[in-house]
Amino acid sequence: MANPAGLGVPAEPTPMPAGDRVYFVSSDAARQLLRWDEVVDCIAKAYREQRSDAATPARTVARFGGSWLRTLPAIPPAGRYFGAKLMGGSFARASRPGVQYVIVLFDHLTSRIAAFVDGELVTAFRTAATSAVALDALATDEPMRLGVLGSGLEAGTHVRAFATVRPVRAISVFSPTVARRQAFAAGIEKELGVPVDAVDTAQAAVSGATVVLAAARSRGEQPILHGDWLSPGTVVVSIGSTVPEQREIDVSVVARCDLIVCDIVDEVLCQTGDMIEATRAGISVAEKTISLHAVLCGEATQRVTGARLPLFKSVGSGLQDIVLAEHLLNKAIEAESAAVLPIAFSFKS
Repeated sequence: MANPAGLGVPAEPTPMPAGDRVYFVSSDAARQLLRWDEVVDCIAKAYREQRSDAATPARTVARFGGSWLRTLPAIPPAGRYFGAKLMGGSFARASRPGVQYVIVLFDHLTSRIAAFVDGELVTAFRTAATSAVALDALATDEPMRLGVLGSGLEAGTHVRAFATVRPVRAISVFSPTVARRQAFAAGIEKELGVPVDAVDTAQAAVSGATVVLAAARSRGEQPILHGDWLSPGTVVVSIGSTVPEQREIDVSVVARCDLIVCDIVDEVLCQTGDMIEATRAGISVAEKTISLHAVLCGEATQRVTGARLPLFKSVGSGLQDIVLAEHLLNKAIEAESAAVLPIAFSFKS
């Protein structure tokens, strides 16, 4: 039907050709297909490659009435796809409050939507793999004694990712629920074949560790890791404070660490409760901080080798989401694990 005159209604868009498929990749497919060595290599390659800030802009967060929506867009410097991850939840009105994630991939070659990827496991894998890339750059080659604060999905994926880049001598884990930390310890010990001790306090988990993973914000957003617990030479990885109201590590940790490596420097400094609080306490956080990209490209070799107590602080990035979603999509298509959706988006030339 013709457009009504003067109403500014656009012409009907051209339908997508029948040969252009739109895929869906589930978290079940991710669980079956993703391999830690490949995921770590994928993330390391993405951070080594040159890219502009405009290609990986800051995330946005919309909030209203107990609901929120976070958007993480990225156009990676290589690869076939670009896109964004959307994650959101409603905690005031939903009958079953929770969070879901979806990654939308666009195809450079066709300018069309190529796939939807369930982002829950992709998020856990890419976060852990990014931390492992940083650990590989910051830690010595010696087998590590790993102290873990947390026993959830992120803690488990991080332990597995860390074991990909360094031998593990022993692990200690603390989380507030006894049954959960004991189950975590038993599962990891069986899988990795290393002793895992479920301990009664966060300080006990950290004592004697050469690598400390903070992956569990406490109830009430009180810091769970303190600086005087850490031995010189320890590498700290913190992933649990990603927005201003969240807390994970005490300001004393930030004060003691002499090098802070970030996946996204500006967002870590300005958008995480830990760094906001450290800045309020008078700590010159920015002077200690460099990007993971700079570390991997060799732009900060002297600072890295001279660091006595380095910290990797992560907020997560659309770059991580998109490069890993592309890797997963390619594997899923090859394994015939990607579902072809019975839909066609209209296409505007």
